[in-house]
Amino acid sequence: MLPYPQIDPVALAIGPLKIHWYGLMYLIGIGGAWLLASRRLHDFAPTWSKEKLSDLVFWCAMGVILGGRLGYVLFYDLSSYIANPLLILEVWKGGMSFHGGFIGVMLAAWLFGKRNNKTFFELMDFIAPLVPIGLGAGRIGNFINAELWGKATDVPWAMVFPTDPQQLARHPSQLYQFALEGVALFTILWFYSRKPRPTMAVSGMFAMCYGIFRFIVEFVRVPDAQLGYLAWGWLTMGQVLSLPMILGGLGLIAYAYRRQSPAAANSH
Repeated sequence: MLPYPQIDPVALAIGPLKIHWYGLMYLIGIGGAWLLASRRLHDFAPTWSKEKLSDLVFWCAMGVILGGRLGYVLFYDLSSYIANPLLILEVWKGGMSFHGGFIGVMLAAWLFGKRNNKTFFELMDFIAPLVPIGLGAGRIGNFINAELWGKATDVPWAMVFPTDPQQLARHPSQLYQFALEGVALFTILWFYSRKPRPTMAVSGMFAMCYGIFRFIVEFVRVPDAQLGYLAWGWLTMGQVLSLPMILGGLGLIAYAYRRQSPAAANSH
């Protein structure tokens, strides 16, 4: 068993002002996405300025934050937030839904594209390889908060989390998700998107791979207490929301290559 590193969730406290690691992880994710996007900006939109890119990143960041919070409220704990709506503002305590943030980013991309003469999938293909930076950073934030831990286990790398009332050795599922949704997904998308791909293919690869990774980790992650398992004693909300991503991703990839003209296929 590995000892859980005791990390104060508050990174910096100045009087009543507290800066939490969880919030800093979002800044790292957004900043990392901007830096990586700037490297590919010329190939994506040669006439765009860095200010235009900053606008896109801002829109997407708002989609992540607003969509992620609203998604958590709607998908995972609606009754608690109806009882106490002010809890919605306490984002530093966690409670963000990837699937809600994903919907928020899609809406932001659609609105931004309409204003800037880019199609929805052109923007999503550009954005998709950047997302794992934020996903990986967010999972580190979950780990520091000692939340979203896994099931009890006797694997050598199990940890006892201070927030666990039972104090059992558990899978550090946050680190599994960091490795899969952060490192592995970034590697796959970054190298896949380095060569020209038909429109929709990169978006489809993101949706399919994320859905698969999330579906797998959910088997060792404890479901949210207020929901538990939704069906057959093993299906979680995370898996329910990931299944459409897997199927939709596969469909997008197949459609993208099928609609590609023979001439375009030969050029790749």
